[in-house]
Amino acid sequence: RFWGAMTEVKREVFGQMPREEGGGVVEKFVLKLDSVKVEILSLGCIIAALEMKGRDGEFSDVVLGFDTLEGYTRKHPFFGAVVGRVANRIAKAQPGAQEKDTVFPVTLLSMAHSLQVLWSPQVLPNSVCFFRLSSDGEEGYPGDLKVWVTYTLSGGELAINYRAQTSKTTPINLTNHAYFNLAGQGRSRRDIYDHEISIEADSYLPVDDTKIPTGEVASVQGTSFDLRQPVELGKHLQKFHLDGFDHNFCLQQVQARRLVARARHPPTGRAMEVHTTQPGIQFYTGNNLDGSLKGKGASTYPRHSAFCLETQNWPDAINKPHFPNTLLQPGEEYNHTTWLVF
Repeated sequence: RFWGAMTEVKREVFGQMPREEGGGVVEKFVLKLDSVKVEILSLGCIIAALEMKGRDGEFSDVVLGFDTLEGYTRKHPFFGAVVGRVANRIAKAQPGAQEKDTVFPVTLLSMAHSLQVLWSPQVLPNSVCFFRLSSDGEEGYPGDLKVWVTYTLSGGELAINYRAQTSKTTPINLTNHAYFNLAGQGRSRRDIYDHEISIEADSYLPVDDTKIPTGEVASVQGTSFDLRQPVELGKHLQKFHLDGFDHNFCLQQVQARRLVARARHPPTGRAMEVHTTQPGIQFYTGNNLDGSLKGKGASTYPRHSAFCLETQNWPDAINKPHFPNTLLQPGEEYNHTTWLVF
């Protein structure tokens, strides 16, 4: 056991990777405070559990996931994982996606790649830092990319810091893909319709039918995307006849920490704020969940049973010069932090 300033950090073996995936031991790191407990795996830096107290003083696990390693090694929607090098969508990368004569290879796919691999962990006071070297050419991306992801639990908030350095110009956009349900995952009330959500964004990115941004930066004013005041999700989706959200909201373009979103579950009193240094946040309402996965405690996860608030750069920025820059140059450091405040 390691003791920091009130945060207890424990490490234990979670499982063994299958031999065909290189074997290797997957560890679980438990960061614990009086009011919050987080479990993180060395596989994909996955947030496997996040327990927080309700107003009744009872702890509930508010993220979707699996009880065993096997669940995470099979096909699943990357519950809780760190995704990169470029989270979110890139339009079919043509050789046209270039900047300063850098041509990115056609092998870039249009969906998020996940670095769902084993990372090297290091325990620090209040935190655990994971390191990984993504080698030149991995998944078609240029440059040896060194990545550090540090989870720190202190003062009732979980900070996730992402740092990266590259040997060649490369696009980068890292985020965490945790699926939240503040009622508690797997509860009898499975949907998130009774959650209140607000997002501090004056504009959002409309998408085409492949969910790639069209390039327009549209005002939220007078639309279903105006979440600047809290809305009750179920009623809001009904009112605007929406199937759900899977959109990037454009945040203030400042590198400083600021409050960007809030989720509240009035029945239990649980609430979570998202603060970040990132320029965007992807709000996703679990539209593709279909109840087919067996999650923790044999729960099933149907459509709209969780939400994601993923802080990141804007999707497809590599193809949209007017979007915030997503290229990391040698000698520079990518450095972003997101704080989940409980």
